[in-house]
Amino acid sequence: MTKKTVLTGITTTGTPHIGNYLGAIKPAIDASENPAFNSYFFLADFHALIKCQEPERVARSTREIAATWLALGLDTDKATFYRQTDIPEITELTWILTCQTSKGLMNRAHAYKAAVDANRDAGKEDLDDGITMGLFNYPILMAADILMFNADIIPVGKDQIQHIEMARDIAGRFNHNFESLFTLPEAQVDEETQLIPGLDGRKMSKSYNNTIPLFSSSDDLRKLINQIVTDTREPGEPKDPDNTLMHLYRCFATEAESEAMRQRFVEGIGWGDAKKELFEYLDAQLSAPRARYNELMNDLGEVEAVLHKGAERAREYSAPFLDKVRHAVGIRSLTDTSSAQKKAEVKDKEKSAEEIARAEEGRRRAILMQIRPLLERVEQAEDKAEAAKALVAEKTAEVETLKKKARQKAQNELDLLTEELSALL
Repeated sequence: MTKKTVLTGITTTGTPHIGNYLGAIKPAIDASENPAFNSYFFLADFHALIKCQEPERVARSTREIAATWLALGLDTDKATFYRQTDIPEITELTWILTCQTSKGLMNRAHAYKAAVDANRDAGKEDLDDGITMGLFNYPILMAADILMFNADIIPVGKDQIQHIEMARDIAGRFNHNFESLFTLPEAQVDEETQLIPGLDGRKMSKSYNNTIPLFSSSDDLRKLINQIVTDTREPGEPKDPDNTLMHLYRCFATEAESEAMRQRFVEGIGWGDAKKELFEYLDAQLSAPRARYNELMNDLGEVEAVLHKGAERAREYSAPFLDKVRHAVGIRSLTDTSSAQKKAEVKDKEKSAEEIARAEEGRRRAILMQIRPLLERVEQAEDKAEAAKALVAEKTAEVETLKKKARQKAQNELDLLTEELSALL
């Protein structure tokens, strides 16, 4: 049975927090222990440059995230763990894919459209003001990350599903135009891990400044947990067990432990006692990996060596695969005339079911990419037609109102003249 490939990247722009651990790192490490999968995990430091222009922050985040994965028990003999910028084939593939990707597809990217909408709302004349080509093109870089290793499964949040679909479109177009080299990836969304609450009850996120750093000191962890927002119900009053404290506790505890804690909320445990129990439980769970993390942060040479080993392992796949991609698009030695011969051989040999499926999917994707702009233009034309109909109806109503007023005015004047004439007679 062919192994499936799982690929996950974390952007190096911040300190890892509990939400990152529960939503991405822990599920990825668990998957890497499954022999049915090939696992690729990487530090997305090229992606960090898209929105973060603080060199020290990017460098610090890269160190922290690398040490975090290792401290949490990632076995780099079972998973390929590397830094994105250590794989030069990714940037070359990005350019090759850029030359196959329509601008219309990139125009529909959520991040770009959101930036344009923000400029429009701000009343800016240039709707592309402040938008870099990095932001505009980054779905292609993400596609290269995925397609470089022919990943099958991409664990992502809901906001990233569109980018996986774009990677499928780009891969399908390449397979159709050149050669069926790329697997079409599938997005995997875990609803439970997408909703890790932060200090204020909203999703834990650096954007909301409501995170709990994963390896805070015990004192800092206690202070942060004490800041978690709760309601005003007193000790002894039953409390809704679906609260932030319970959610965080459940993410770390066993099913039996979670059920016992849930019952304590129903019975009216005080918020202070509940926060104390959550702190003690998390502190106990995180103490060993925290100690390992601190060791690694004090010996970054060891972490660097692990990343170099991962890059070598990744390039054992990426370098020869990129050669196939280069050859497919015509970047070859001057003496290489294998293409014509290969085409002749293919005609004489029946394609495998997988190759046929890839080619068919590629053709379907290529057609869809051509149709989508046309459909959008049709929708725009229909919208304009509806707007025109509404305007005509509005103007017609205005004309009828004016007519009515004119008739009434004329009738009033006629009535007045009639009265005056009657008086004279």
